[in-house]
Amino acid sequence: MVNFSDWEMPISYTSLIDEHKAVRGSAGIFDVSHMAVFDFLGGDQIGFFEKIFANDIKKVSQQNKAIYGALLDENGCILDDLIIYHSNNKFRLVSNCSTREQNKHWYQKYAKEFNVEVVERSDMGILAIQGPKALKKIVEMDGIDAKVNDLDTFGCFFEGDKLFARTGYTGEDGLEIIIPNADIKNIWENAIRLGCVPIGLGARDTLRLEAGLNLYGNDMTNENHPYESNLGWTIDMSDESREFVGKCALLSIDQSKSKKIVGVILRDKGILRKGYEINHEQGKGIILSGSYSPTLQLSIGLARVDQGYKENGKVIIRNKALNIDFVSPRFLRQGKI
Repeated sequence: MVNFSDWEMPISYTSLIDEHKAVRGSAGIFDVSHMAVFDFLGGDQIGFFEKIFANDIKKVSQQNKAIYGALLDENGCILDDLIIYHSNNKFRLVSNCSTREQNKHWYQKYAKEFNVEVVERSDMGILAIQGPKALKKIVEMDGIDAKVNDLDTFGCFFEGDKLFARTGYTGEDGLEIIIPNADIKNIWENAIRLGCVPIGLGARDTLRLEAGLNLYGNDMTNENHPYESNLGWTIDMSDESREFVGKCALLSIDQSKSKKIVGVILRDKGILRKGYEINHEQGKGIILSGSYSPTLQLSIGLARVDQGYKENGKVIIRNKALNIDFVSPRFLRQGKI
């Protein structure tokens, strides 16, 4: 067990490798109840999210959809990344645990302008069931509506106060279920009975790394803007009249000179770790996240590098310059190489 933002959480239940392979090959279940959950009541909620959210909330103006994006400060730097769910005329937001208090104050700061009430849902927990066989196992569970099978990627629906969404953090298919804390144990035990493998923090990290998914605090912080964090696609400026927090700062950034997050494969013996320095023909870089990939059976990482990088470079490990290849940050797609 380790302390993770004041939550005691397991690195693994059995072994990291076995848990990782279970998600890639079948189905695993994660208890991610440490994540922050907020609901929003009354007022002009569309206007509120148009103000604080860099992506365009109107993309989910239709019911039963979710949207990913960033919360920015006035300098255009990333305060957090998050998902907003919209169903039954209700908005629910899930963000990182470590930024819970910061974000709550940020929401409250802007909510007043739009007469929106911010409600932290500490009474709710989150279970993520992920893997190529996840949906098959989920529909066999007692009390789970079979219509979860009909959800598109980033689709969602409320069932009372419970939220079911086809989202995840592994690069695999699956569901995230936001439910009252009192219901967590029953669904967890039901999932285990049906063959879902419990997954700890270690495999959660290697799974998201293979999928090229950023981890806030590692791959991006409040010192980074979206364009140097592979989040430019989440910035929506199509409505020129929409003034969201951080927009003016983003408009002043020359994207052609921004650093970029790339995937890195180590071609020599060793393991890539956060903080290792990179050299390439046109500049430098640094490893943001690194680990051994159980699927690729190689050491992989995400790095932020200067523009102009070519196909390969060098990483400095214990004062030795080792060979690396620069690749897409998304090492796997839908769990496949």
